[in-house]
Amino acid sequence: MSPSPASSPAYNTPNYLNAEKGVRSWLTTLDHKRIGVMYLALTLFGFFLGGVFALLIRIELLTPGPTVMDAMTYNRMFTLHGVIMIFLFMIPAIPGIFGNFFIPLMIGAQDVAFPRINLLSVYLYLLGAAIAVWGMIQGGTDTGWTFYTPYSTTTVTTVAPVLLGAFILGMGSIVTGLNFIVTVHTMRAPGVTWMRLPLFVWAMYATSVIQVLATPVLGMTLLLVAFEKVFGFGIFDPARGGDPILFQHLFWFYSHPAVYIMILPAMGVVSEVVQSAARKNMFGYKAVAFSSLGIAFVGFFVWGHHLFTSGQSTFASGVFGVLSMFVGLFTAIKVFNWTATLYQGAIQVSAPFVYFMGFLYFLIFGGLTGIALSTVSLDVHWQDTYFVVAHFHFIMVGGTIMAFLAGLHYWWPKMFGKMYSERWALAASVLVMVGFNATFIPQFLLGNMGMPRRYYSYPEQFQALNVASTAGASLLGFGFFLILFYLVASLAKGRASGPNPWFSRGYEWNTPSPPNLLNFPETPVIDRGPHEYQDGPAAEVKHAH
Repeated sequence: MSPSPASSPAYNTPNYLNAEKGVRSWLTTLDHKRIGVMYLALTLFGFFLGGVFALLIRIELLTPGPTVMDAMTYNRMFTLHGVIMIFLFMIPAIPGIFGNFFIPLMIGAQDVAFPRINLLSVYLYLLGAAIAVWGMIQGGTDTGWTFYTPYSTTTVTTVAPVLLGAFILGMGSIVTGLNFIVTVHTMRAPGVTWMRLPLFVWAMYATSVIQVLATPVLGMTLLLVAFEKVFGFGIFDPARGGDPILFQHLFWFYSHPAVYIMILPAMGVVSEVVQSAARKNMFGYKAVAFSSLGIAFVGFFVWGHHLFTSGQSTFASGVFGVLSMFVGLFTAIKVFNWTATLYQGAIQVSAPFVYFMGFLYFLIFGGLTGIALSTVSLDVHWQDTYFVVAHFHFIMVGGTIMAFLAGLHYWWPKMFGKMYSERWALAASVLVMVGFNATFIPQFLLGNMGMPRRYYSYPEQFQALNVASTAGASLLGFGFFLILFYLVASLAKGRASGPNPWFSRGYEWNTPSPPNLLNFPETPVIDRGPHEYQDGPAAEVKHAH
């Protein structure tokens, strides 16, 4: 047994926040922890912008006809909302923030394998985001976040800058994934075998494989659309001899794996939170770890379920439908093991645990609707209706945001050394979950009644449910602002958290809060994995020169 972290020499050294001062020290930093904090600020700003555009959409849909904007402006609003939320928040948030900050801490390393490339990913994110948002605002892009051809190649609005911005964002995603893969393979401390890796690292590793293999397909596809738009090539436009369905195949070959770029990191977060909340080892560690790889693998073979109504063969639709259900199998493995971990656990009801329960609810509810949408006969009725919108937001937005908030509240004390108000955190969690249900359950009903998505106007019989959805969105927005308020307040007035306020067994909790500049004062030697304890809350780590 090693001495407690509090007695470590690490506690007598400057932490990563105060070791260097000034804006320049942040802009040129190679410290993975500071880069994680920069991603936190950038992606939260993206989340704020995406949320504002979402509220504007919901306000417009309060009435059947025009409410606060015209049809073209409405199209631009949902394009801004979709592109910003997906490419600027949901895909980069958990890998960029928690992946950067905690993977080295979780494997006993001082940094990631390529610190300069890690900093480059931040600037690629900034450049891509700036070009994409400028392009959408300046050029009035109205294609939606999917950029479906031939509309995106024939619209009078400007599309090429947005595609270029998304291409640059994809480059940042690739270099981040490559960095994490090399880090996990080469930077693990002595004793950190593959079967001792924290489950968050397993999830991030599987995510990184998807990022490296699938993102180039999207990048090439977006460039082809830009070339067709600018130079008039006949690649996807049927009027020029192109094939619009080819674009859909290429786009969804990336964009369905991108779904798992969003949800796999979320699953990794909740795997850490549930063990800490239950004060238990993860039930079925290997099953949870390998199911992450299973989801990543199967995710490459299910893109065709987005094309059930595109004219593809009945046989192809059947194959894609069956393969899509395998994702549900691997997800069910995780849900079973998370639930079994809670059994007879000394459950600590805290904000991270409440968000874990919210994640479980949204994952199961949204996942079951996904299984239904994988059934061809049902999908024919629901395709391009608000049912699809509600399904996507339940499982992807709801699941990802619940896990993001669980991780943010769980690791906030480690990142900044301060505790937030638990009472406010619990109140906000209730507001967020009630608001989310109030926003999207009416949309399930609207979709089942036949209301198409992305429509500017609608028949009067749909108004009551649209009003309910807008009211839920307002409540949801208030809950998010409450979270921002008490977290920022905790930085100024929060009590010191101590090294391990959750009594967690994760490796990262063997460092001070906030961690020092080099993470560990000496190379740690890990005696056992975070899931291999008979009793006791803290991971056993001894230091060797």
